[in-house]
Amino acid sequence: MAAGLAKLGMETVGELERTPRAPLALRFGPELTRRLDQAHGRQDETFEPLSSPELVQVRRPFFEPISAPETIERKTADLVERLCRELEGRGLGARKLDLICERVDGRLEAVRIGTSEPLRDSRRMTRLFRDRLGHIDPGFGIEAMTLAAPLAERLGAIQTVSSLDSSAKVIDVSGLVDVLTNRLGSAKVYRLAPVDSDIPERSVRRVAPTAPATGRSWPADWPRPPRLLSPPERVDATAMLPDQPPAAFTWRGQRRRVRAADGPERVFGEWWVREADTHAVRDYYSVEDDAGERFWLFRRGDGERAQTGDLSWFLHGLFA
Repeated sequence: MAAGLAKLGMETVGELERTPRAPLALRFGPELTRRLDQAHGRQDETFEPLSSPELVQVRRPFFEPISAPETIERKTADLVERLCRELEGRGLGARKLDLICERVDGRLEAVRIGTSEPLRDSRRMTRLFRDRLGHIDPGFGIEAMTLAAPLAERLGAIQTVSSLDSSAKVIDVSGLVDVLTNRLGSAKVYRLAPVDSDIPERSVRRVAPTAPATGRSWPADWPRPPRLLSPPERVDATAMLPDQPPAAFTWRGQRRRVRAADGPERVFGEWWVREADTHAVRDYYSVEDDAGERFWLFRRGDGERAQTGDLSWFLHGLFA
């Protein structure tokens, strides 16, 4: 077919697309226009997906289609049990699991769960799937179900803690992390870890909830607020220079009178990170207003050299 098109002087798909279809169908048959429509997405194309030989998966066809939620949940639990045996035989633990339901009308319904660590605990897997099975639309019935582990990692034997040794208690939060991650999404479940930087917005980063500790910590002398505003918000403040905290400030249209304050904590810019920070200076204050709310404010500049900042005030964080 390609050779015949070349004889007609057609070398690109664009030329083929601009040619009337009736003469093409008479000469090459309906296969040419059908493939052209499939290439442009105008017509559906069914295909059998390729599976890697190393993929761990189990499949269960049914003599009669199933559609009841309790039946789907029971069959899912059976597949999880079978998959865990397969994983154990290979010394693996699943990190991602796909449940694929084949409906009688040819449509596929699928749900995916993920785990924070390699897992082959059938009870935990079944519990995670139970929260997701409500997204499956069985239609007129499901005639087959496949459970696959597209991401699996090596999982060896794990030393269990004896109940006789009270000093060897290990708190395992991976189960809670998995539940929250599958309900809320991985982007909303994370842990904050310190970074070697004096600039507050650069001194923290997001890591996986179960990531190991880095050994770093934040300054103990100057506590940091649990919530930072990104970016810091400009406020109108009344203060006496050079080192006095603000007596009052206005944030988001509300004026607050400062009852108590602590500071300043001077933070210098990191010239090796950004050239604009070469002369930058910030003076941070922890303040408390008449209502008992605590804020973290900073003044830009040291009050002596103009290149260090314009002496404007910003709210950078909120204390609990």
